[in-house]
Amino acid sequence: MAEAKKIKTALISVFHKDGLEELLKKLNDEGVKFLSTGGTQTFIESLGYECQKVEDVTTYPSILGGRVKTLHPKVFGGILGRRDNEGDREQMAKYEIPEIDLVVVDLYPFEQTVASGASEADIIEKIDIGGISLIRAGAKNFKDVVIVPSKAEYSVLLDILNKKGAQTDLEDRRMFATRAFGVSSHYDTAIHGWFAKN
Repeated sequence: MAEAKKIKTALISVFHKDGLEELLKKLNDEGVKFLSTGGTQTFIESLGYECQKVEDVTTYPSILGGRVKTLHPKVFGGILGRRDNEGDREQMAKYEIPEIDLVVVDLYPFEQTVASGASEADIIEKIDIGGISLIRAGAKNFKDVVIVPSKAEYSVLLDILNKKGAQTDLEDRRMFATRAFGVSSHYDTAIHGWFAKN
């Protein structure tokens, strides 16, 4: 198996919860620990699974009306830390940064908000910052991390988990990274288009 990596800890931060139950059940059955924020954390716990709050890791609450939740070195260090880099590993230990092996994101629905005829203020609030940053970080470190960048990919990961258990090959992680940059590129293009029109 080409550079198989085990999934031990998953950070889950999604707007749309539909379709997530089956994936969470499989991850839980495989002994994967959950880390989350706000509504997603409440949703995970409502299904009877334990879920650590991101703010317990960062020691910061969600601030600025939810604009800043995951943007913290302990979260991004956990995603971007290179597991085969001695310096990264030493710093992760020194600053108590947990390894995050799987990131599941579903972005704020920017295009749907624009299409609904919402106000400019509402549209601006639907520009996702934390989620898009998590997607880019997970995709950049695909050698070590699985990034699921939208609800369209929940079933793709579930298929892999059903075949291999809680582990992925390098080819799997590269495939998810490619999709992740596709999601990120499409999202930013939509935002750019809206700003250019207005």
